[in-house]
Amino acid sequence: MRLLNRYVISQMTVYTLYALLALISLYSFFDIMGEISHVGDGRYTANKMLYYVLMLIPTHAYELMPLAVLVGGLVCLSQMASNSEFTVIRTSGISLTGIIGMMLQFGLFFAVIAALLGEYVVPKTGPYAEQYRLHARQNSISAGDSGIWLKQGKDIVNVAEMLPDGSLKNITIFRHNEQFQLIEILNAASAKVDIHTSESKKSKWHLYQVNQSILEKNQITANHIENLDWHISINHQLLNILLVAPEQMSIIALSTYIKHLKHNHQQTTRYELAWWRKIVYPLACIVMALVALAFTPQQNRHGNMGLKLFYGICLGLLFHFSGRLFGFTSQLYGIPSVIAAFLPTLFFLCLAVYLIRRQEKR
Repeated sequence: MRLLNRYVISQMTVYTLYALLALISLYSFFDIMGEISHVGDGRYTANKMLYYVLMLIPTHAYELMPLAVLVGGLVCLSQMASNSEFTVIRTSGISLTGIIGMMLQFGLFFAVIAALLGEYVVPKTGPYAEQYRLHARQNSISAGDSGIWLKQGKDIVNVAEMLPDGSLKNITIFRHNEQFQLIEILNAASAKVDIHTSESKKSKWHLYQVNQSILEKNQITANHIENLDWHISINHQLLNILLVAPEQMSIIALSTYIKHLKHNHQQTTRYELAWWRKIVYPLACIVMALVALAFTPQQNRHGNMGLKLFYGICLGLLFHFSGRLFGFTSQLYGIPSVIAAFLPTLFFLCLAVYLIRRQEKR
């Protein structure tokens, strides 16, 4: 029994890795096609573009893991059915419960991998890839642990944080003269970007609670300004580097950030949805393993096998995109995040159980 378990699980694992490699290669090809037109912007060379695409692979692997489990498991089991191996397994005394146990172990293995990727790898490689790309394409901008740094003429700007509504927190502007001597420091508690000009080359920032320090030869003059408009030639879209995608954050980081947003009276729906999806997403690998079993043909007729394989892959693609659809629905219509996160996986679990029971009765 153990030998049979290892054989079946190892075969499905190999096919799943092949499927994952094929899907990642396809997505990487699309990434290259999307980025190739930007080669030459600033210091963005072909080698840096390929490095950026390479850094996106862990994110793609995490996103495509359930689909790869379905495709790999379905192809493997269909191949075993075609070679009559599946029939031999059933007639050798292995019950449906035993086969389901194999599928659960197979799905659990990839669920653990998905959880590790989502919690420890993607939160590091995802933001790093975007920072690397932005820094290569824009010589006047760089990102670090202290936020984002911009350079405009004689001004050097540091923005510590950007909230989901686009507002900025803790802005510091260092102003220099022709001899690059520091002559003025502006420190604003918050700022709003003028959305009407943010798409143009120049945007206007409305600074609030500004502390101004003017450095003269023998003294420093301090002033407090309630509101101050400041023009900057940096496109507002470049500041999105501060707003890390929730899907690229770990569960711990999401929990901390949700508390922070609530404290600042900001919308948390998107981040709560991402938190719940982080919890549910690894379980999708187990559900997809059961779906693969449900669509495995019991007979080795090639026509029936090809049709079931096609239906199973289409179902996997439907699951892959339904999560995003439910996410948008949750934000638009106020559906609780926990329901929006669990519903697609729960639906496919019920479908898999129904199809397995129906197939067994036949």
